Amino acid sequence: MLEAGARAPEFVLANDEGGETSLSDLLQDGPLILYFYPADFTPGCTKEACSIRDIHSDIQAVGLQVAGVSPQDVDSHVRFRDEYELPFVLLSDPDKTAIKMYDVDGPFGVGVRRATFLINQDHVIQDAVMADVRIGRHQEFIERAIILRETAGKKKA
Repeated sequence: MLEAGARAPEFVLANDEGGETSLSDLLQDGPLILYFYPADFTPGCTKEACSIRDIHSDIQAVGLQVAGVSPQDVDSHVRFRDEYELPFVLLSDPDKTAIKMYDVDGPFGVGVRRATFLINQDHVIQDAVMADVRIGRHQEFIERAIILRETAGKKKA
């Protein structure tokens, strides 16, 4: 997994709106919470996505953006987004291009590690967490990022 202080690799992936999205696109409106997850509709990934959905207004209020990345195709992401009313972009990475660049590919290339990154507008990873089964750690990580942005007066993360 890439560590804090590393440069966040640029990528271009298909999005759940039928187009393509790059890391630079995501960073245009502010720092980014980029999270990688194994699969749409699994219990853990659904819980994680819904926990992010439930605090999304707080995330946006401090000027942070959110995007999720997994290997499922765009159609799966559209169904997942619509069923759970997810207000953030889901990116499809079936070839694991970004997954490999961020070093979150599963053991022996099987699956995807559950990881969350906070990336500033200069493309630098400010912080990161990996917790495959302790999903609550990802929500705690995001809540901590919200608090830090609030106390910093929404300055560049």
